[in-house]
Amino acid sequence: MYEIWLALNIVYEIARSVWPLIAVALVLWIGLMALAWRRLSCAGCKPALIAGVLVALLAFLAIPGATRSSLGNLSYWVDWANLGAIALGAGAVAAAFALPVWSLFRPSRRG
Repeated sequence: MYEIWLALNIVYEIARSVWPLIAVALVLWIGLMALAWRRLSCAGCKPALIAGVLVALLAFLAIPGATRSSLGNLSYWVDWANLGAIALGAGAVAAAFALPVWSLFRPSRRG
């Protein structure tokens, strides 16, 4: 349990250190959603989900190398859980941005 609490504290401290970047991303996402509001549909969900899954898989494989580690160094279940959570978070952010972008740039069905 201590390891999970430690991981949550680390995530919190990292988020605190990059809060301006998080705020800019949030404002950008809200702006994209506002622009795409009228064009949002279920048709954009599948491409956004695919983009999110692809980014999550790439993040799962790339993050250990980006931190000068490797998948072979992950020996404890908490390490795997953290890597999975980070990869899923990256995928969710990618899907959240892909949905309005896909909706804005898909061809209109109007004649």
